[in-house]
Amino acid sequence: MEKRISIHNLEPKAYKALIGLEEYLSNTDISLTLKQLIKIRSSQINNCAFCINMHTKEALANGETQRRIFLLSAWREALDFYTDQEKVVIEMTEEITLIHQHGLRSETYQKALKVFNENQIAQIIMAIITINTWNRIAVSTHKPIVD
Repeated sequence: MEKRISIHNLEPKAYKALIGLEEYLSNTDISLTLKQLIKIRSSQINNCAFCINMHTKEALANGETQRRIFLLSAWREALDFYTDQEKVVIEMTEEITLIHQHGLRSETYQKALKVFNENQIAQIIMAIITINTWNRIAVSTHKPIVD
């Protein structure tokens, strides 16, 4: 893979702004488990090896099971492994990450309203768009996987 620019080095103010979003997200009502599912699933969809590597390691360190991580891309067929809240968050993650297909469907939004309040939904959306931004930076700049 060709070596590309480092946005972190070239545009530190932009990077700092994204770090600000991460700081905001660390103080939201969304559980760490939900945040990690969002990060992993979005990174899978976006084929972001750097982020998949980082966030699966973080999830494992925070008590997530390998089995749930392995099944995440096939969550619809492994429903018993995820709670109702997790299923809605994963579905929202897919629809917002792939927003060009049909956006966040009304059906999914209504499911979210049954298990989250409006502030939590706003926080989930912010978590999804934030990881999508990180994915796009890492993929477009060929960010190398770090162990």
